[in-house]
Amino acid sequence: MPSSETSIRKCAVIGAGTMGSGIAAHLANAGADVVLLDIDATLAAAGVERQIRTGGFMLPEFASRIRTGSIRTDLALLADRDWIVEAVAERLDIKRALFADIATVRKSGCIVSSNTSTIPLAELVAETSPAMAGDMLITHFFNPPRQMRLLEMVTGPRTSPDAITRVSDFITVALGKTIVPCKDTPGFIANRIGCFWLAAGLGEALRLGIDIEAADAVMGKPFGLPRTGMFGLWDLIGIDLMPGLIRSLQDNLPATDAIHAWEAEPRLISTLLERGLKGRKSGGGFYRVSKDRRTREVLDLRSGDYRAWREPPALPAEPGALLHTDSIEGEYAWAVMSRTLAYAAALVPEIAERPDFVDEAMRLGYAWTYGPFELIDRIGSPAFAERLARDGQPVPTLLRAAIAGFYRVTDGTREILSSGDHYTPIPEPAGVIALPALRRAATPVWSDKAASLWDIGEGVGLLEFHTKLNVFTPALLAAVQPAITKTPEYFSALVIANDGPVFSAGADLKAMLALSEAGDRESLRAFLLNGQQVFSSIARTPFPVIGAAGALAVGGGCEILLHTHRIVLHAEARIGLVESQVGLLPGWAGVTQWLLRHQEAGLTPADAATAVLRGVLTGTTASCAFAARTSHLLRGTDGIVMNADRLIADARTLALATAPEPERTINLLLPPRDVLDAALEDMFPTLTPHDRVIGDALADILSGDNTPVTPPELTDRVTRHFLDLALTEASRARMRQMIDTGKPLRN
Repeated sequence: MPSSETSIRKCAVIGAGTMGSGIAAHLANAGADVVLLDIDATLAAAGVERQIRTGGFMLPEFASRIRTGSIRTDLALLADRDWIVEAVAERLDIKRALFADIATVRKSGCIVSSNTSTIPLAELVAETSPAMAGDMLITHFFNPPRQMRLLEMVTGPRTSPDAITRVSDFITVALGKTIVPCKDTPGFIANRIGCFWLAAGLGEALRLGIDIEAADAVMGKPFGLPRTGMFGLWDLIGIDLMPGLIRSLQDNLPATDAIHAWEAEPRLISTLLERGLKGRKSGGGFYRVSKDRRTREVLDLRSGDYRAWREPPALPAEPGALLHTDSIEGEYAWAVMSRTLAYAAALVPEIAERPDFVDEAMRLGYAWTYGPFELIDRIGSPAFAERLARDGQPVPTLLRAAIAGFYRVTDGTREILSSGDHYTPIPEPAGVIALPALRRAATPVWSDKAASLWDIGEGVGLLEFHTKLNVFTPALLAAVQPAITKTPEYFSALVIANDGPVFSAGADLKAMLALSEAGDRESLRAFLLNGQQVFSSIARTPFPVIGAAGALAVGGGCEILLHTHRIVLHAEARIGLVESQVGLLPGWAGVTQWLLRHQEAGLTPADAATAVLRGVLTGTTASCAFAARTSHLLRGTDGIVMNADRLIADARTLALATAPEPERTINLLLPPRDVLDAALEDMFPTLTPHDRVIGDALADILSGDNTPVTPPELTDRVTRHFLDLALTEASRARMRQMIDTGKPLRN
């Protein structure tokens, strides 16, 4: 896979707690040779085992990339490291002593960073040598390190530019993180604002006596905040941990800082902790499941007792409307969010050079859909500032200047208000082609309601889908074919990619259910054959076509990728042929393409057919791109990228390096039926009655007494069985449940 060269290949982490072991696991995911040390070697080994259990490794076997040891006896293991991450207790004396020990063994140029979230870099480097200080910085990961994309970076006047460049390249490309540069201030960006928001949310709820359900509804969808809401997030983080985080900020910030307006540990929190209620990890906090496990219960903030959860009131969808609602929900919304957003505005440039850095940190670190300044723009900055003044709250200088808003677009370039009335262009990071930026700056070379064809430079086009969840409706299938036909008029290669949480959720299930319920076998057959023809045309193009998926690609979304010449997946993308969950088979030659990949990988006909039967019948998705490679959904020539933002740019690079293969005749060897019957017999205890019907169809498709079968012949077999299954009531029941609930029916 094309990627930047890096000088960092050997890493170490000191401290094998939840964060340290998680960082070590993700370094291993990136292919690094990792040393993990703790006070005792058994603690380090336990940290690795913890990450295997909790999913810190993308594949369990990646744990073999980590060597464990003790800082007392194995410090010499650090001598050849390129980057050492300190993740020990948040005590300056412990960290300084550790840095002194590291200085005795580290090689020249080895980068040393701290994962601290509270101690300024200036204090960490105060007693180090100039050479050591030049290689030191703060790299603050968020938990869990594998999944959380935010990394807050703090550098100082003594940090060398070379160290910053080397570690930044590795963090961005190899680890897939988004670096947000922070000033050397307590809490940096995300926790400084996030802890304030959580403290204000609790404090104002106690003052107003609002119900928890209502408070969490307010601190949710209207503001684009996580579905957990305020109190759900307290439970998730840990009621025992939150007071310490807030108190740490209060201890390190001046008395004039607004964080001091809130108690770090109100009496209610102390009472919950006395009762052993710490949140989700203890089985109860602000929420819990009833003793009979049937209902959800919630804490009554006035009585301190649990009661049944109640449906919260309906709220306006837009934040500005909610803030003006004459109700306790509107009052709570204003009390919390006015203070939080004003606090964020008052902290620039103290904590970050620009407002967009703050927005990025809150989006990635706290899963806000919109950062504070984006929210202010949605509310209307002049109206927000005016109401702050009426409310007797200070109006930050930066907010007073945002008469036209914090963001604007000029000639297709997004700009941010940085100071006074000055707007600064927001540059796209190096190595990134972003669809939102492309949409702002250009128009497609061809487009219809279902798809667009874009120019992404260097003679490469990009085909983007527009349907809901990018499902293959008849309209989308009708759009793909002309886009493929038009590509040679403009480009020498094509990338098929989408942004958002779903690359493609497959075929239009509602349309297929409607045809099934009407008993319309011929229309189902026409839809099936149309998709087969469109997808096969992709495989036969005289120019390279690269499928690039950064997120979920299932069913037909997986099948179209299997027809491209090369695939590029984000490491966390999930891909699979899941049609059995809705009572169907992969109808657009997915079975054929997957079998081909197994045989190309050297599996025997029996092993290849058995693997495909199991994979299709269970309908599971590969948990990550590395798992997709293990299951042969990805070939060895396909690419995996760790940074989702780089997906399209890396796919373009691969497209330019790929020569389309000449069409060739391939024969598939299929094993005797008894081989597949034996595989079904092994699976029998886990199969439902309709699973067995689907399994029997697959066994019929994939068996052949070792006689050669061409791919079209195999796909014809699938088509016949697909139509038979689609018209059964059991398959209709599966389709209905998936449409209604999003969950598979086990019938």
